[in-house]
Amino acid sequence: MPAETARLRESIDTVDPIWSAVRAEAEGVIATERALGGFIFATVLSHDRLEDAVCHRLAQRLNHSDVDAGLIGKTFNDVLAAQPQIGETFRADLAAVFERDPACHRYIEPLLYFKGFHALVTHRFAHALWTQGRRDFALYLQSQSSRIFAVDIHPAARVGRGIFIDHGHGIVIGETAVVGDNVSILHGVTLGGTGKTDGDRHPKIGNNVLLAAGCSVLGNIRVGNCSKVAAGSVVLNPVPDNTVVAGVPARVVGTSNCPEPALTMDQRLSPDDCGCC
Repeated sequence: MPAETARLRESIDTVDPIWSAVRAEAEGVIATERALGGFIFATVLSHDRLEDAVCHRLAQRLNHSDVDAGLIGKTFNDVLAAQPQIGETFRADLAAVFERDPACHRYIEPLLYFKGFHALVTHRFAHALWTQGRRDFALYLQSQSSRIFAVDIHPAARVGRGIFIDHGHGIVIGETAVVGDNVSILHGVTLGGTGKTDGDRHPKIGNNVLLAAGCSVLGNIRVGNCSKVAAGSVVLNPVPDNTVVAGVPARVVGTSNCPEPALTMDQRLSPDDCGCC
C-alpha cells in the first residue's frame, strides 16, 4: 500500500463518531454504576476500535466449554482481518437500532445488551466463515446463537446492512433467504420454505421492508422494496413494491403509507388505522 494511501486510511479510521459516542457513554456508565466498572472497561474502554469491542462482547456471550471465548474471539479477528468491511456493517446495524428502537437511547445499549444485535453480528461472522469454506465453525456459531439468543439464521443466508432485529426472539431465516438493506424484523418472524423442496426455496426480502411481529414469509418469493407485512400474516405469494399485505393467507390491503416503512416502524395498515377497532 502506498504511503499516502496508508496515511489517508489512518486519518479516516480516527474519525469514527459511533465509536466515540460508545466510549463517551461507557464513561458515563462507570460514573453512575461503579459495580459495572470492570465489565465496561473490559468490554469497551480497553479497546481501540469498535470492531474489537464487538468481538470481545460476542466472544464472551458465545463462550462455552466446547469452544471458549478466546478461540471464538481469535476467529472473529481473523475474519475481520480478511474482510474489514464487516466493521462498517456493524456501524450501520448499530445506527439502525439507535434510530428505530424507541427503547434505545445510547449506542452502547445494543452493543452490550440487545440480543437482536448480538445474533445479527454472530450471523455476519458465521456467514463469512461459511463463504470461506469453514462450514462447521459457521454451523457451530448458528447453533450457539439459536441456543443463547433464540435467533436461528442459517450461515448461508445473505443479509444486507442497516438491519434492525427488535427483541430478537423466535426469528428463523432459512438457508437460501436473502434480506436487503435497511430491513426491520420484529420478534417471531419466519423466512422459511414450504416443504422438503431442495435448492433455492426461501424468501427474498427487498430494501426498506418492515416485517412485523409473528409474520411468516414462505417459499422462494419476493417481498418488494418498501413494503410492509402485517403482524401475524402468512405470505405465500410475491408482494409488489410499496405494498401492505395482511392476513392468513396474506392479501394486499393497501399501499405503504410512507416511503421507507422499515425506518418509520409504522405498523398501521393505512393512515386511518388507529388500531382501536
